[in-house]
Amino acid sequence: MIAENITKIRNVLQEGVTLIVVSKTKPIEAILEAYHAGQHIFGENKVQEMCAKYELLPKDISWHLIGHLQSNKVKFIAPFVSLIHAVDSFKLLKEINKEAKKNGRVIDCLLQFHIALEETKFGFSFDEATEMLHDESFFELENVRIIGLMGMATFVDSQEQIREEFRTLHNYFQIIKSHHFTLNPDFKELSMGMSGDYQIAMEEGSTMVRIGSAVFGER
Repeated sequence: MIAENITKIRNVLQEGVTLIVVSKTKPIEAILEAYHAGQHIFGENKVQEMCAKYELLPKDISWHLIGHLQSNKVKFIAPFVSLIHAVDSFKLLKEINKEAKKNGRVIDCLLQFHIALEETKFGFSFDEATEMLHDESFFELENVRIIGLMGMATFVDSQEQIREEFRTLHNYFQIIKSHHFTLNPDFKELSMGMSGDYQIAMEEGSTMVRIGSAVFGER
């Protein structure tokens, strides 16, 4: 079932779009089933759960931290995390840089933008991100690599609203790319879209979709 679902999703993904299977709360057996179906990129929301799974699962898995990350927990994932999606403050980015340096690594990061109407969602405003990208101390961070943006749409039935929020993030991506990362080929990822809205997200320029329930089934 899991393998079939992954195949179905891959068949509708646009060229150049990366599938991140969201494995939070899922047992090792289910993740292994997805792994044996050729899926090697998994996303987790919680640091403790991701660390536990990292220890138990094959080491060629690429682990993405997609949930809100507290600064005091960065040290636990710094040795192995492949991509941190939800960098939502300058303070957090500095902490990731510090822990990456301790581990002799450069950690890829996405800047999370607040595009939803819900107050509970984390993320930069456009002005906050611009201010950080102009800050002199930003250029001193040598152990993080900003490779794009991430955002979550409001949890609503209105496809028009979801589309508009994704379009807003894509516009932010283009402006930030042209103003701050023009000569940086690494800045190319736009992580938006989950099980319920990933097709809209792809139409609006997403390059990474984070899909859990459409792979594993509803909880």
